[in-house]
Amino acid sequence: MNDTLAQSLEMIIDKKTIRPEDLEKELPILPLMNMLFFPGAPTPINIGRPKSLKLIEDLQNRGGFTGVFCQKDIKQEDPGYDDLYPVGLVARIMNITKEENGSTSVILIGESRVHLDEITATEPYLTGHVSAMETFLPSKSDKEFKEQQKTIKDKIIHILMSKLMLPDFLLESLQRTKDYNYMVNLAFTTVDASIESKHEILACNDLKERYNKLLSLLDNELQLLEIKESIRRKTQVDINNQQREYFLQQEMKNIQEALGGNIHDLELQEIQEKTAKINFTPEQRAYFEKELKKMESLHPHSPDYSTQMSYIQTILSLPWNSYTKDNFNLVRAKKVLDKDHFGLDKVKDRILEHLAVLKLKKDMKSPIICLVGPPGVGKTSLGKSIADALDRKYIRMSLGGLHDEAEIRGHRRTYIGAMPGRIIHSIQKAGSSNPVIILDEIDKIGHDYKGDPAAALLEVLDPEQNFAFHDNYLNMDFDLSKVLFIATANSLTNVSQPLIDRMELIYVNGYITEEKVEIARKHLLPMQLENHGVPKNKFDIPKKTLEVIIESYTRESGVRELNKKIAKILRKIARAISEEVDYSHKLGVDDLHPYLGPVEYTKDRYEGNDYVGVVTGLAWTAVGGEILLIEASLSKGKGAKLTLTGNLGDVMKESAILSLEYIKANASRMDIPDTVFEKWNVHIHIPEGAIPKDGPSAGITMTTALVSAFTQRKVKPHLAMTGEMTLRGKALPVGGIKEKILAAKRAGIREIILSRENKRHIDEINASYLKGLQFHYVDDIQEVLDIALLKEKIKNPLAL
Repeated sequence: MNDTLAQSLEMIIDKKTIRPEDLEKELPILPLMNMLFFPGAPTPINIGRPKSLKLIEDLQNRGGFTGVFCQKDIKQEDPGYDDLYPVGLVARIMNITKEENGSTSVILIGESRVHLDEITATEPYLTGHVSAMETFLPSKSDKEFKEQQKTIKDKIIHILMSKLMLPDFLLESLQRTKDYNYMVNLAFTTVDASIESKHEILACNDLKERYNKLLSLLDNELQLLEIKESIRRKTQVDINNQQREYFLQQEMKNIQEALGGNIHDLELQEIQEKTAKINFTPEQRAYFEKELKKMESLHPHSPDYSTQMSYIQTILSLPWNSYTKDNFNLVRAKKVLDKDHFGLDKVKDRILEHLAVLKLKKDMKSPIICLVGPPGVGKTSLGKSIADALDRKYIRMSLGGLHDEAEIRGHRRTYIGAMPGRIIHSIQKAGSSNPVIILDEIDKIGHDYKGDPAAALLEVLDPEQNFAFHDNYLNMDFDLSKVLFIATANSLTNVSQPLIDRMELIYVNGYITEEKVEIARKHLLPMQLENHGVPKNKFDIPKKTLEVIIESYTRESGVRELNKKIAKILRKIARAISEEVDYSHKLGVDDLHPYLGPVEYTKDRYEGNDYVGVVTGLAWTAVGGEILLIEASLSKGKGAKLTLTGNLGDVMKESAILSLEYIKANASRMDIPDTVFEKWNVHIHIPEGAIPKDGPSAGITMTTALVSAFTQRKVKPHLAMTGEMTLRGKALPVGGIKEKILAAKRAGIREIILSRENKRHIDEINASYLKGLQFHYVDDIQEVLDIALLKEKIKNPLAL
């Protein structure tokens, strides 16, 4: 139809309308369905009704005009006068075409407006009287009317350009023409409007009013065209983007096929190949294949695809039921353990025992070992040596400051950025299902509103449960029973009891001076020489010098601070070598000051027995054992007053009160007059008041000091003691015996009083450490007093 309209536009340019005096009063009437056109606009019409075909045939034979009126109801097949709009056109036939399907197409062109007065005949077609309609024209000086004509012309050209691809010559003709009447008629034909709206304009006699109504329709038409054009542009952009994306995807697909196949297909093929190699259990394989099918059903460009792919890759990267082969050579394992660490015999024996049982049984659950001891004694590094001894992979997990349960169990996959927990991540990193995993600083785990990681570790460290460890992200059970977990802790105070019950505790005590010297000679010094680039033949630290460094520049149970001091010396040696300055190749004791500065710690020394009420006790600290002087003195007063100083804790204060009450209750047995307690006040002091002190192990020491003060008897020289005391005077065992004995030996003590139950601890200590010491094992305080107090009194004793 657009082609026909374009042809018709060319035909109507500069055409003339019929004059009223030439109009016949009675014309054949052609009723149209849902169509109304205006003068000067050629319009194609399909003719189908028999009466209409007969009318067209007669007009073709004899020529002339016909009246064209629009039906009000398109369903009316044989309309009458009341079924037609009263205003129509006088039209003539321009062209008749017989279609192949038997229908007839006619092009009519309207000449002028007419009014249907009456229908005069209905056969063989409608015939009626019509009358010409007058048009009222505005004055020639009406500027508004001229602007209306120009506006209508501009708008209809705009509409035609939007609807049709007009030829250039026709567009130029429309822009050049001055016949505004035809431009208006053309606008009527082109604009999309209802029959009622067009009939209202057609029936309007005032030309200016007719133009105003037409402009309103044209404005509506232009707005609709702009909206359609906006939608078309957006749609075109979307289509262009889709076409571009499709084109790029096709190009990528072609490139991928040229390189050997589609990346998506290659990924799936690679996953299938990896899956075939993994030693899944039937349940694990069924679950994995279900998840794999879920991924295959997703589009590769879907966000869920990458999430599912990451999950599948995580599962495939784990060593399912894959184990490294243990080296069962016990001699070799012992050499590896002894090479890297001096001492620590209990730990080494436990590892060798486990290896021996594993060699015989071939399959057993790994123990959960917890190494407890002060900092710097080699707990963490021991794990690496154990892994080397067993030929297993080694992973270290630092738990210090951990406070989120998800760090252990992993995050659920519903969360963005979800990932497996650190246990599964460590297994993934190790590449085997039986590595040695060090759970470092297990006593430093925190907890908050996110959960308690220590509670999550209960499953990990339980051999009866960890064969089916459940990670929230993995959502599959993983066997941890073959993993050798070694936890480390400085203290068990902050570790929950259920967690302690699941672990085999091995206490790693501090090193004595002799052990530190050997560690420095065999491990620390060679390591620092290598780290600082100093040749071994260029520098050495003798044992005597190392002893002074240990006792005067460090105070620790381990060797971490000692390692720093040796490194400090080696830095100065490296500088001297670089600057070609003379230096001592063998560091003597007198040479330490330039390298380490003044002495930082003075060695605890026994102070003799010239004073009554002063007894040497033994104490355990985080950095090893120390001697502790207990001082008791009497002053005149109302009595019954006990003063305690020295920054004592509640337990130690209770021990002092208990000691005084015991002495009061048993004064007659100790040759102490009862009147002493009424006239003399008691003061107990422990030096180094800036250091907090607590514990029950000074019980027998305080009692001995008080009895010495009340009796004015001397204390046996070079004697120290440690032990708790009950209100009945029983001597109870205490801990930290090894450290306390080493401290006593360093201080020059020769005799030590202990509870008889502590004898088993002495038996476990290397005999070389006990050389020069005599031990007295007691059951009650009376035995202590018999051993510790001499009959001799001091010079100038108090008159009690």
